Amino acid sequence: MDNRQIILTSVPEGELKTSNFQMQLAAVPELGKNDILVKTLYMSLDAANRAWMQGPSYRDAVKGGDVMPTFTIGRVVKSRHPSISENNLVEIEGEWADYVKVSGDQAKIVPDKQPLSNRLSVLGIAGKTAYFGLLNVGRPKRDETLVVSAAAGSVGSLVGQIGKIKGCRVVGIAGGEEKCAWLVDELGFDAAINYKAGNLFKDLRSACPEGIDVYFDNVGGSVLETVLFQMNLKGRIACCGAVSQYDSANPVGPRNLPGLLVVKRIRMEGFIVMDFPEYEAEADADLAEWTSSGKLKVVEDIVDGLENAPTALIGLLNGENRGKRMVRVADDS
Repeated sequence: MDNRQIILTSVPEGELKTSNFQMQLAAVPELGKNDILVKTLYMSLDAANRAWMQGPSYRDAVKGGDVMPTFTIGRVVKSRHPSISENNLVEIEGEWADYVKVSGDQAKIVPDKQPLSNRLSVLGIAGKTAYFGLLNVGRPKRDETLVVSAAAGSVGSLVGQIGKIKGCRVVGIAGGEEKCAWLVDELGFDAAINYKAGNLFKDLRSACPEGIDVYFDNVGGSVLETVLFQMNLKGRIACCGAVSQYDSANPVGPRNLPGLLVVKRIRMEGFIVMDFPEYEAEADADLAEWTSSGKLKVVEDIVDGLENAPTALIGLLNGENRGKRMVRVADDS
């Protein structure tokens, strides 16, 4: 049985292209002690996939010749682990591949409930990134003003909705008038700003006349620089990502650091989703309840076919998606 894999043939200098990837056929891996073989059902696509190509971070860098890594929901087809059975549904750090071998110690058995795609969106990496970043890092209070960039994306769209649940006034920053209207009309944001209109500073000032208390940053660069000027005293910034910089050969950061942090006593903190294991159960319960009650709207952008993963990732980096983008590799019927 062949195992399709997509490798990163070369690390891009500047913009990521489909020519940086190649499909290859490999043998299905043999299992060692405690290993499991997982059939990939859904693969997460995230801006972080591009960031991993830039060098070591919280994980090893992705290099030319590597099978592209990703977070995966899959079905166990073989197991040599005492606590994991065939047919279990698991969450793993997998690969762009039909089948992936991992140690069972690194797999998490998850509830086998439909729709399985929710395990990568609102109940998975996207939902928990939004939850932990906003509530544990941003720490919003009722009636505060929350601004979130890349607000129509997988994490930003959930951050804004959670902010509303917590009683904040929520302003989103997104690309295009259509996305902005969708954030307000469909997801309940109080206001949304089209950064592509070229008036971000003035539009932000108009939408946030009393300043900004919490900023959830997904983009970095000039947007972060602009928001910093309008932060309130003792404001909080949760740094989730810098998607505006990942495809640039010459990334730039805000020029008003550290001065504004000192003058306004702003706390600016980066995080990743794995930083809060002690709050996992609380996040699971809250996200499930908010979803089932309709307080959180689930927005998923599902692309079919492993072969379409490179194009889908490039589209995500260019802002094509609304909500959580993922690839459905196999039918689980």
